[in-house]
Amino acid sequence: MTVRRVSILGSTGSVGTSTLDLIARAADRFEVVALAAGNNWQLLAEQAKKFRPRFVALADPAHGDDLKAALANSGIEVGIGPAAIDAAAEMEAEWVMAAIVGAAGLAPTLAAARRGAIVALANKECLVCAGGLLLKEVAAHGARLLPVDSEHNAIFQVLDAERPECVEKLILTASGGPFRKAGHHEMKSATPEQAVAHPRWSMGAKISVDSATMMNKGLEIIEAAYLFAMPEPRIEVLVHPESVVHSLVAYIDGSVLAQLGMPDMRTPIAYALAWPGRMAAPAARLDLAGLGKLTFEAPDTQRFPALSLARACLQQGGSAPTVLNAANEVAVAAFLKRRIGFLDIVPVVHRVVEDVARVLAGAPDDLAAVAEIDRVARQRAGALVAVRD
Repeated sequence: MTVRRVSILGSTGSVGTSTLDLIARAADRFEVVALAAGNNWQLLAEQAKKFRPRFVALADPAHGDDLKAALANSGIEVGIGPAAIDAAAEMEAEWVMAAIVGAAGLAPTLAAARRGAIVALANKECLVCAGGLLLKEVAAHGARLLPVDSEHNAIFQVLDAERPECVEKLILTASGGPFRKAGHHEMKSATPEQAVAHPRWSMGAKISVDSATMMNKGLEIIEAAYLFAMPEPRIEVLVHPESVVHSLVAYIDGSVLAQLGMPDMRTPIAYALAWPGRMAAPAARLDLAGLGKLTFEAPDTQRFPALSLARACLQQGGSAPTVLNAANEVAVAAFLKRRIGFLDIVPVVHRVVEDVARVLAGAPDDLAAVAEIDRVARQRAGALVAVRD
Protein backbone atom coordinates (compact mmCIF):
# COMPACT_ATOMS: atom_id res chain seq x y z
CA MET A 1 0.00 0.00 0.00
CA THR A 2 1.33 3.44 -0.97
CA VAL A 3 1.60 5.84 1.93
CA ARG A 4 0.26 9.32 1.17
CA ARG A 5 2.26 12.21 2.62
CA VAL A 6 0.00 14.96 3.91
CA SER A 7 0.25 18.43 5.40
CA ILE A 8 -2.58 20.16 7.25
CA LEU A 9 -2.88 23.93 7.24
CA GLY A 10 -5.29 24.83 10.01
CA SER A 11 -4.77 21.64 11.98
CA THR A 12 -6.35 22.89 15.22
CA GLY A 13 -9.67 23.96 13.66
CA SER A 14 -12.70 21.74 13.18
CA VAL A 15 -11.67 20.59 9.69
CA GLY A 16 -8.07 20.03 10.74
CA THR A 17 -8.95 17.99 13.80
CA SER A 18 -11.43 15.92 11.78
CA THR A 19 -8.72 15.25 9.19
CA LEU A 20 -6.32 14.06 11.88
CA ASP A 21 -9.05 11.89 13.37
CA LEU A 22 -9.39 10.10 10.03
CA ILE A 23 -5.61 9.77 9.66
CA ALA A 24 -5.34 8.26 13.15
CA ARG A 25 -7.87 5.61 12.13
CA ALA A 26 -5.82 4.69 9.06
CA ALA A 27 -2.30 5.39 10.27
CA ASP A 28 -0.73 2.89 7.86
CA ARG A 29 -2.02 4.87 4.86
CA PHE A 30 -0.73 8.34 5.75
CA GLU A 31 2.41 10.17 6.87
CA VAL A 32 1.93 13.64 8.37
CA VAL A 33 4.67 15.93 7.04
CA ALA A 34 3.62 19.33 8.42
CA LEU A 35 1.02 20.88 10.70
CA ALA A 36 0.17 24.58 10.84
CA ALA A 37 -2.11 26.57 13.13
CA GLY A 38 -3.00 30.13 14.04
CA ASN A 39 -2.66 30.57 17.81
CA ASN A 40 -3.73 27.36 19.56
CA TRP A 41 -0.20 26.32 20.45
CA GLN A 42 -1.26 23.83 23.13
CA LEU A 43 -3.36 21.71 20.77
CA LEU A 44 -0.75 22.04 18.02
CA ALA A 45 1.89 20.70 20.42
CA GLU A 46 -0.35 17.76 21.33
CA GLN A 47 -0.96 16.98 17.66
CA ALA A 48 2.74 17.18 16.90
CA LYS A 49 3.61 14.75 19.68
CA LYS A 50 1.00 12.29 18.45
CA PHE A 51 1.55 12.46 14.67
CA ARG A 52 5.27 13.30 14.63
CA PRO A 53 5.42 15.64 11.63
CA ARG A 54 8.73 16.94 10.42
CA PHE A 55 7.63 20.56 10.76
CA VAL A 56 5.04 22.56 12.69
CA ALA A 57 4.16 26.21 12.19
CA LEU A 58 2.35 28.69 14.41
CA ALA A 59 1.20 32.00 12.90
CA ASP A 60 0.96 33.87 16.21
CA PRO A 61 4.45 34.91 17.41
CA ALA A 62 3.14 35.65 20.91
CA HIS A 63 3.21 31.94 21.76
CA GLY A 64 6.22 30.92 19.71
CA ASP A 65 8.41 30.32 22.73
CA ASP A 66 5.67 28.26 24.39
CA LEU A 67 5.43 25.97 21.38
CA LYS A 68 9.18 25.63 21.08
CA ALA A 69 9.46 24.73 24.76
CA ALA A 70 6.66 22.16 24.46
CA LEU A 71 8.44 20.47 21.55
CA ALA A 72 12.00 20.81 22.84
CA ASN A 73 14.13 17.71 22.16
CA SER A 74 11.33 16.20 20.03
CA GLY A 75 13.26 16.46 16.79
CA ILE A 76 10.35 18.36 15.24
CA GLU A 77 11.28 21.63 13.52
CA VAL A 78 9.22 24.61 14.69
CA GLY A 79 8.48 27.72 12.63
CA ILE A 80 6.82 30.89 13.92
CA GLY A 81 4.96 33.64 12.06
CA PRO A 82 3.03 33.90 8.78
CA ALA A 83 6.10 32.97 6.72
CA ALA A 84 6.28 29.68 8.63
CA ILE A 85 2.74 28.85 7.50
CA ASP A 86 3.85 29.30 3.90
CA ALA A 87 6.88 27.12 4.64
CA ALA A 88 4.55 24.38 5.91
CA ALA A 89 2.64 24.56 2.63
CA GLU A 90 5.89 24.24 0.70
CA MET A 91 6.94 21.02 2.45
CA GLU A 92 7.05 18.00 0.14
CA ALA A 93 3.67 16.51 0.87
CA GLU A 94 1.65 15.36 -2.11
CA TRP A 95 -1.67 16.20 -0.39
CA VAL A 96 -2.38 19.44 1.48
CA MET A 97 -5.47 20.29 3.52
CA ALA A 98 -6.07 24.04 3.10
CA ALA A 99 -8.26 24.80 6.11
CA ILE A 100 -6.99 28.14 7.39
CA VAL A 101 -10.07 30.31 7.76
CA GLY A 102 -10.44 33.55 5.82
CA ALA A 103 -8.16 35.52 3.52
CA ALA A 104 -5.18 34.43 5.67
CA GLY A 105 -5.38 31.05 3.98
CA LEU A 106 -4.74 32.39 0.47
CA ALA A 107 -0.93 32.69 0.48
CA PRO A 108 -0.21 29.17 1.82
CA THR A 109 -2.85 27.68 -0.50
CA LEU A 110 -1.16 29.34 -3.47
CA ALA A 111 2.20 28.05 -2.20
CA ALA A 112 0.87 24.48 -2.17
CA ALA A 113 -0.66 24.87 -5.63
CA ARG A 114 2.56 26.26 -7.08
CA ARG A 115 4.42 23.08 -6.28
CA GLY A 116 1.75 20.92 -7.95
CA ALA A 117 0.17 19.43 -4.83
CA ILE A 118 -3.27 17.93 -4.46
CA VAL A 119 -4.98 20.73 -2.53
CA ALA A 120 -8.02 19.75 -0.47
CA LEU A 121 -9.75 23.12 -0.29
CA ALA A 122 -11.75 23.78 2.87
CA ASN A 123 -11.16 27.52 2.69
CA LYS A 124 -13.83 28.93 0.37
CA GLU A 125 -12.42 32.43 0.83
CA CYS A 126 -9.44 31.54 -1.38
CA LEU A 127 -11.69 31.22 -4.40
CA VAL A 128 -13.90 34.13 -3.37
CA CYS A 129 -10.91 36.46 -2.89
CA ALA A 130 -8.80 35.31 -5.80
CA GLY A 131 -10.58 32.65 -7.82
CA GLY A 132 -8.99 33.58 -11.13
CA LEU A 133 -5.52 33.79 -9.64
CA LEU A 134 -5.78 30.47 -7.79
CA LEU A 135 -7.15 28.58 -10.80
CA LYS A 136 -4.41 30.04 -13.00
CA GLU A 137 -1.72 28.80 -10.62
CA VAL A 138 -3.37 25.38 -10.31
CA ALA A 139 -3.40 24.99 -14.09
CA ALA A 140 0.13 26.34 -14.56
CA HIS A 141 1.70 23.96 -12.04
CA GLY A 142 -0.37 20.82 -12.57
CA ALA A 143 -1.97 20.98 -9.13
CA ARG A 144 -5.39 19.55 -8.34
CA LEU A 145 -8.17 21.18 -6.32
CA LEU A 146 -10.45 18.88 -4.35
CA PRO A 147 -13.40 20.65 -2.71
CA VAL A 148 -13.95 19.79 0.95
CA ASP A 149 -16.99 21.95 1.70
CA SER A 150 -19.79 19.39 1.99
CA GLU A 151 -21.81 21.07 -0.78
CA HIS A 152 -19.02 21.33 -3.32
CA ASN A 153 -17.68 17.92 -2.41
CA ALA A 154 -21.16 16.53 -3.08
CA ILE A 155 -21.24 18.19 -6.51
CA PHE A 156 -17.73 16.92 -7.23
CA GLN A 157 -18.90 13.38 -6.52
CA VAL A 158 -21.93 13.46 -8.86
CA LEU A 159 -20.84 15.91 -11.58
CA ASP A 160 -20.05 14.50 -15.03
CA ALA A 161 -17.01 16.70 -15.53
CA GLU A 162 -16.17 14.98 -18.83
CA ARG A 163 -19.43 16.19 -20.40
CA PRO A 164 -20.16 19.65 -18.96
CA GLU A 165 -22.53 20.40 -21.84
CA CYS A 166 -24.93 17.85 -20.30
CA VAL A 167 -25.21 19.79 -17.04
CA GLU A 168 -28.23 22.08 -16.71
CA LYS A 169 -27.57 23.54 -13.27
CA LEU A 170 -26.00 23.04 -9.87
CA ILE A 171 -28.16 23.08 -6.74
CA LEU A 172 -26.48 23.95 -3.44
CA THR A 173 -28.39 22.96 -0.35
CA ALA A 174 -28.50 25.08 2.80
CA SER A 175 -29.66 24.19 6.28
CA GLY A 176 -31.15 27.65 6.75
CA GLY A 177 -29.14 28.14 9.94
CA PRO A 178 -30.48 28.88 13.42
CA PHE A 179 -32.72 31.76 12.27
CA ARG A 180 -34.48 30.03 9.37
CA LYS A 181 -37.90 30.72 10.91
CA ALA A 182 -36.96 33.69 13.09
CA GLY A 183 -38.74 37.00 12.79
CA HIS A 184 -37.14 40.41 12.38
CA HIS A 185 -37.25 41.23 16.10
CA GLU A 186 -35.63 37.92 17.04
CA MET A 187 -32.83 38.39 14.54
CA LYS A 188 -32.33 42.02 15.53
CA SER A 189 -31.74 41.02 19.15
CA ALA A 190 -29.78 37.84 18.34
CA THR A 191 -26.67 37.22 20.43
CA PRO A 192 -23.42 35.67 19.21
CA GLU A 193 -24.24 32.57 21.26
CA GLN A 194 -27.54 32.15 19.41
CA ALA A 195 -25.96 32.77 16.02
CA VAL A 196 -23.21 30.15 16.45
CA ALA A 197 -25.65 27.48 17.69
CA HIS A 198 -26.00 25.75 14.33
CA PRO A 199 -28.83 23.20 14.31
CA ARG A 200 -26.96 20.55 12.29
CA TRP A 201 -23.23 21.17 11.92
CA SER A 202 -20.41 21.65 14.41
CA MET A 203 -18.35 24.51 13.00
CA GLY A 204 -16.18 27.42 14.05
CA ALA A 205 -17.72 30.71 15.18
CA LYS A 206 -17.11 32.67 11.97
CA ILE A 207 -18.56 30.12 9.59
CA SER A 208 -21.47 29.53 11.97
CA VAL A 209 -22.38 33.23 11.85
CA ASP A 210 -22.03 33.12 8.05
CA SER A 211 -24.51 30.25 8.05
CA ALA A 212 -26.89 32.27 10.20
CA THR A 213 -26.80 35.23 7.77
CA MET A 214 -26.67 32.84 4.78
CA MET A 215 -23.55 34.69 3.63
CA ASN A 216 -21.90 31.28 3.77
CA LYS A 217 -24.18 30.11 0.98
CA GLY A 218 -23.50 33.29 -0.97
CA LEU A 219 -19.77 32.66 -0.74
CA GLU A 220 -20.41 29.07 -1.83
CA ILE A 221 -22.20 30.30 -4.96
CA ILE A 222 -19.05 32.22 -5.88
CA GLU A 223 -16.89 29.21 -5.02
CA ALA A 224 -19.02 26.89 -7.16
CA ALA A 225 -18.82 29.27 -10.11
CA TYR A 226 -15.03 29.04 -10.06
CA LEU A 227 -14.69 25.36 -9.16
CA PHE A 228 -17.09 24.08 -11.78
CA ALA A 229 -16.91 26.85 -14.41
CA MET A 230 -20.63 27.46 -13.97
CA PRO A 231 -22.30 30.84 -14.65
CA GLU A 232 -24.15 32.39 -11.73
CA PRO A 233 -27.71 32.01 -13.13
CA ARG A 234 -27.18 28.23 -13.31
CA ILE A 235 -26.34 27.89 -9.62
CA GLU A 236 -29.38 27.58 -7.37
CA VAL A 237 -29.81 27.42 -3.60
CA LEU A 238 -32.36 25.17 -1.90
CA VAL A 239 -33.01 25.23 1.84
CA HIS A 240 -32.95 21.71 3.25
CA PRO A 241 -33.12 21.76 7.07
CA GLU A 242 -32.19 18.10 7.61
CA SER A 243 -28.79 18.63 5.91
CA VAL A 244 -28.87 15.11 4.48
CA VAL A 245 -28.86 15.97 0.77
CA HIS A 246 -25.61 17.89 0.51
CA SER A 247 -26.09 19.19 -3.05
CA LEU A 248 -27.45 18.15 -6.42
CA VAL A 249 -26.62 18.33 -10.11
CA ALA A 250 -29.45 18.64 -12.66
CA TYR A 251 -28.84 17.35 -16.19
CA ILE A 252 -30.40 18.32 -19.50
CA ASP A 253 -32.37 15.05 -19.74
CA GLY A 254 -34.26 15.80 -16.52
CA SER A 255 -32.12 13.60 -14.28
CA VAL A 256 -31.08 15.05 -10.93
CA LEU A 257 -28.22 13.37 -9.08
CA ALA A 258 -27.62 14.01 -5.39
CA GLN A 259 -25.07 13.02 -2.78
CA LEU A 260 -26.57 12.13 0.61
CA GLY A 261 -25.12 11.42 4.02
CA MET A 262 -25.41 12.35 7.65
CA PRO A 263 -24.06 15.83 8.51
CA ASP A 264 -20.47 14.97 9.46
CA MET A 265 -17.50 16.75 7.89
CA ARG A 266 -15.45 13.58 8.11
CA THR A 267 -17.35 12.20 5.11
CA PRO A 268 -16.26 14.85 2.55
CA ILE A 269 -12.81 15.02 4.16
CA ALA A 270 -12.43 11.25 3.81
CA TYR A 271 -13.41 11.44 0.15
CA ALA A 272 -10.74 14.08 -0.48
CA LEU A 273 -8.14 12.34 1.68
CA ALA A 274 -8.44 9.03 -0.17
CA TRP A 275 -9.19 10.44 -3.64
CA PRO A 276 -9.38 8.96 -6.24
CA GLY A 277 -10.29 6.02 -4.01
CA ARG A 278 -12.35 5.91 -0.83
CA MET A 279 -11.66 5.11 2.80
CA ALA A 280 -13.70 4.14 5.82
CA ALA A 281 -15.08 6.99 7.92
CA PRO A 282 -16.84 6.79 11.30
CA ALA A 283 -19.78 9.03 10.39
CA ALA A 284 -23.21 7.76 11.41
CA ARG A 285 -24.92 5.85 8.61
CA LEU A 286 -27.91 7.37 6.89
CA ASP A 287 -31.25 5.78 7.83
CA LEU A 288 -33.82 7.18 5.41
CA ALA A 289 -36.64 5.12 6.85
CA GLY A 290 -35.81 6.42 10.30
CA LEU A 291 -35.79 10.01 9.06
CA GLY A 292 -39.17 9.51 7.48
CA LYS A 293 -39.08 12.61 5.29
CA LEU A 294 -36.79 15.20 3.75
CA THR A 295 -38.00 18.77 3.32
CA PHE A 296 -37.00 21.53 0.93
CA GLU A 297 -37.94 25.16 0.49
CA ALA A 298 -36.80 28.19 -1.47
CA PRO A 299 -34.55 30.64 0.41
CA ASP A 300 -36.10 33.89 1.62
CA THR A 301 -33.83 36.49 0.02
CA GLN A 302 -35.71 39.35 1.68
CA ARG A 303 -34.89 38.11 5.18
CA PHE A 304 -31.45 36.89 4.12
CA PRO A 305 -30.12 39.55 1.70
CA ALA A 306 -26.58 38.17 1.83
CA LEU A 307 -27.52 35.73 -0.93
CA SER A 308 -28.51 38.47 -3.37
CA LEU A 309 -25.48 40.56 -2.41
CA ALA A 310 -23.10 37.68 -3.12
CA ARG A 311 -24.78 37.02 -6.48
CA ALA A 312 -24.45 40.68 -7.38
CA CYS A 313 -20.73 40.62 -6.51
CA LEU A 314 -20.20 37.53 -8.66
CA GLN A 315 -22.01 39.19 -11.57
CA GLN A 316 -20.06 42.41 -11.09
CA GLY A 317 -16.75 40.56 -10.97
CA GLY A 318 -13.50 42.48 -10.69
CA SER A 319 -12.67 43.27 -7.08
CA ALA A 320 -16.24 42.88 -5.78
CA PRO A 321 -15.93 39.29 -4.45
CA THR A 322 -12.65 40.15 -2.71
CA VAL A 323 -14.24 43.21 -1.11
CA LEU A 324 -17.29 41.18 -0.11
CA ASN A 325 -15.18 38.62 1.73
CA ALA A 326 -12.97 41.14 3.52
CA ALA A 327 -15.88 43.28 4.67
CA ASN A 328 -17.79 40.24 5.86
CA GLU A 329 -14.86 39.02 7.95
CA VAL A 330 -14.65 42.41 9.68
CA ALA A 331 -18.40 42.66 10.22
CA VAL A 332 -18.71 39.13 11.61
CA ALA A 333 -15.77 39.69 13.96
CA ALA A 334 -17.44 42.88 15.19
CA PHE A 335 -20.71 41.04 15.81
CA LEU A 336 -18.93 38.28 17.74
CA LYS A 337 -17.37 41.00 19.91
CA ARG A 338 -20.87 42.53 20.39
CA ARG A 339 -19.87 45.77 18.68
CA ILE A 340 -22.68 45.57 16.12
CA GLY A 341 -25.98 43.73 15.93
CA PHE A 342 -26.71 40.64 13.88
CA LEU A 343 -28.80 42.59 11.37
CA ASP A 344 -25.98 45.12 10.96
CA ILE A 345 -23.63 42.58 9.38
CA VAL A 346 -24.96 42.51 5.82
CA PRO A 347 -25.67 46.28 5.57
CA VAL A 348 -22.05 46.99 6.58
CA VAL A 349 -20.79 44.56 3.94
CA HIS A 350 -23.12 46.01 1.29
CA ARG A 351 -21.93 49.54 1.97
CA VAL A 352 -18.27 48.51 1.75
CA VAL A 353 -18.88 46.77 -1.58
CA GLU A 354 -20.55 49.91 -2.92
CA ASP A 355 -17.76 52.19 -1.68
CA VAL A 356 -14.63 50.14 -2.38
CA ALA A 357 -15.41 47.98 -5.42
CA ARG A 358 -16.30 51.13 -7.34
CA VAL A 359 -12.86 52.65 -6.65
CA LEU A 360 -10.74 49.47 -6.89
CA ALA A 361 -12.63 47.86 -9.74
CA GLY A 362 -10.12 45.56 -11.40
CA ALA A 363 -9.81 41.87 -10.61
CA PRO A 364 -6.62 41.13 -8.62
CA ASP A 365 -3.98 39.39 -10.74
CA ASP A 366 -1.41 38.72 -8.03
CA LEU A 367 -1.18 38.30 -4.29
CA ALA A 368 -0.15 41.93 -3.75
CA ALA A 369 -3.28 43.17 -5.54
CA VAL A 370 -5.47 40.85 -3.47
CA ALA A 371 -3.81 42.14 -0.30
CA GLU A 372 -4.38 45.78 -1.25
CA ILE A 373 -8.07 45.30 -2.05
CA ASP A 374 -8.45 43.31 1.17
CA ARG A 375 -6.70 46.05 3.18
CA VAL A 376 -8.81 48.89 1.81
CA ALA A 377 -12.04 46.94 2.28
CA ARG A 378 -11.17 46.04 5.85
CA GLN A 379 -10.26 49.63 6.64
CA ARG A 380 -13.59 50.88 5.30
CA ALA A 381 -15.52 48.15 7.12
CA GLY A 382 -13.70 48.99 10.34
CA ALA A 383 -14.70 52.63 9.99
CA LEU A 384 -18.35 51.71 9.46
CA VAL A 385 -18.30 49.36 12.44
CA ALA A 386 -16.83 52.12 14.60
CA VAL A 387 -19.72 54.43 13.64
CA ARG A 388 -22.25 51.77 14.68
CA ASP A 389 -20.58 51.06 18.04
